[in-house]
Amino acid sequence: MIAEKITRRLGSSSLIRAMFEEGEKLRKIYGKDKVYDFSLGNPDLEPPQAVKDTLKKLILEDVPDLHKYMSNAGFADVREKVASHLSRENGIPLSPENIVMTSGAAGGLNVILMTLLDPDQEVIVFSPYFVDYLNYIENFGGKAVIVPTNKDTFEPDPELLKTSITPRTKAVIINSPNNPTGVIYSEEVLKRMARVLEDKEKEYNTTIYVISDEPYNRLVFDGFKVPGILKIFKNSLLVNSFSKSLALPGERIGYIAASSAIDNVSLLINGLIYVSRVLGFINAPSLFQKVVAESLEVAVDTEIYRERRDILYNHLTELGFSCVKPHGTFYLFPKSLIEDDGEFVRRAMKYNLLFTPGKGFGCPGYFRIAYCVSMETIKNSLPAFEALAKEFKG
Repeated sequence: MIAEKITRRLGSSSLIRAMFEEGEKLRKIYGKDKVYDFSLGNPDLEPPQAVKDTLKKLILEDVPDLHKYMSNAGFADVREKVASHLSRENGIPLSPENIVMTSGAAGGLNVILMTLLDPDQEVIVFSPYFVDYLNYIENFGGKAVIVPTNKDTFEPDPELLKTSITPRTKAVIINSPNNPTGVIYSEEVLKRMARVLEDKEKEYNTTIYVISDEPYNRLVFDGFKVPGILKIFKNSLLVNSFSKSLALPGERIGYIAASSAIDNVSLLINGLIYVSRVLGFINAPSLFQKVVAESLEVAVDTEIYRERRDILYNHLTELGFSCVKPHGTFYLFPKSLIEDDGEFVRRAMKYNLLFTPGKGFGCPGYFRIAYCVSMETIKNSLPAFEALAKEFKG
């Protein structure tokens, strides 16, 4: 009835959404305030007031052509502002021609992969990874090559990267700050990776693109900074969205920025624009292109997330959970108290705690906590965490 590929994927559909559906069932039984759903990275914060004010202003001023088609790459003035913003942040020159506005980061990733991949070319992905990367790669005939990160830091190992590259390697996806670990890859590690890629490109006479997925790059704590990918890697493309930084996940707005250092970058950009059209996106949502163009220096209050992180992280580690302390995103990725993370997550549901098992992120033995929920939910959940820990530790 439907494609075999889709039938197969449905059989192993997103664990995140599956856990969310379980939460819906539990809420009907126990009530919303007695269910502690940490399964879905859906920000509970409202967009900053400046974003709301910009949206209201655009609508009330009845801006001409606001809701019409424009270039498939997006409004020229919006791309100008994005390019200027990124040039300042990364310390490299970018022009509007380097920018393609997209329907969120997911749309941007699919546009890039369709533009780059020929059948059976390889894309390196570091585990733990965002669950849909593998599907995006398979969408366009690519082959995902999973490379584990260092479990002590959840950062990539440049030596493992080196041994994973083949003549068919077309791209490497990096995600920092990382979903699900919250880890920010250090500049030192990234520069070592850049040297590995340069050496392998010379060895195989190929070009290997770095695709940096950065929807959490404004959700950073403790004085940490996200290194500028476009400055570190010559053949790099940055993908971003405003789903997390401005709490706009439902508006599906983001962009692709291609490094000016890429050889024949204009051909790459033309490919991205063409693919945006043939994939059916046509162009990014027009109204929210204008909204985010006026909100590039704005972000939600990250101190709210930091406070939530600290309460949960401190509580869990006191209970005996092992967890790398994150310096970004709104996720914790503790080690499961038993080897089978799926069973651990199922048993946590007895206490109305909902997590996502680490195996869904290519990292079994762990589980993800999305703490983008209310402070009330977090505080009310603490006794449930204690009961869960007691079940396994006695």
